[in-house]
Amino acid sequence: MKYFINYLALASFVLILFSSCDIDSKEEGISDGHARLNVFLIDAPAAYDEVWVEVLEVQILMKGNEESNESAWINLPYEKNDQKINLLALTGGNSEHLGEVEIPAGTISQIRLLLGDDNYIIQNGQRINLKTPSAQQSGLKLKVDKPLSAGVSYDLIIDFDASRSIFRAGNSGLYILKPVLRVVAEELATVEGTVLPLVAGPVRVSAILDQDTVGTFTDENGLFILRGLRGGNYNFWFVPNSEDFEEFLLEGKMLPVGQTTKLEPITLDEAAEEEPEEEDENEG
Repeated sequence: MKYFINYLALASFVLILFSSCDIDSKEEGISDGHARLNVFLIDAPAAYDEVWVEVLEVQILMKGNEESNESAWINLPYEKNDQKINLLALTGGNSEHLGEVEIPAGTISQIRLLLGDDNYIIQNGQRINLKTPSAQQSGLKLKVDKPLSAGVSYDLIIDFDASRSIFRAGNSGLYILKPVLRVVAEELATVEGTVLPLVAGPVRVSAILDQDTVGTFTDENGLFILRGLRGGNYNFWFVPNSEDFEEFLLEGKMLPVGQTTKLEPITLDEAAEEEPEEEDENEG
């Protein structure tokens, strides 16, 4: 299978995808000296019914490494059974998660999106294969200059502009794919804390910002951590696993992007005992 390699240019379009996750703060923590990178694919509308591309993987090169040294590239395979993506489904706030990887802190020099050769459009119910020029297969060298700080999670958004990437070759009937791509890596916020007593766990922890909610659970030590959050003023809702304890709402905690915010330990109150119902004197 032939590959063609597309280098990405820095742009200002950012989309952050939230998901609910169950994170163990020890096993899922970012390794020392590393940053975490989540990669998403998005698209702008185009005048076709469908635009399908075969995504193989993303490759990342850190500053200070030679691009000719293939072993220096960090590979992030797109590991789905069907690696073809309809770009026109990635509009209106939708995105495709291409994967997550830890990489050494530093500056990203280049990013490559590797596609297979099974690329096509659907127009009026007809499949039309997309041809790739030989010059495109050898790659266009566009640079990315994005510093990544240790211990910080980033979202990297690849904007695949289908409307500007597909050309009809005169009257030949051939359609040519010359991908036009934009990318940005944006640092996100992290929060961690402890919920006591341990017998109340695992406690459900929800971080709420506007209409968005991201959740996790405490571990056996009462610890929790949430990554990949937008910066902003959050409310936190703590729901114990035991009816013996009360739920708790913590309001107005600011989470700055690019930082890990440590909350003061949360101690849940014991639930008030219900008073026994009085017996009806007339019964019996």
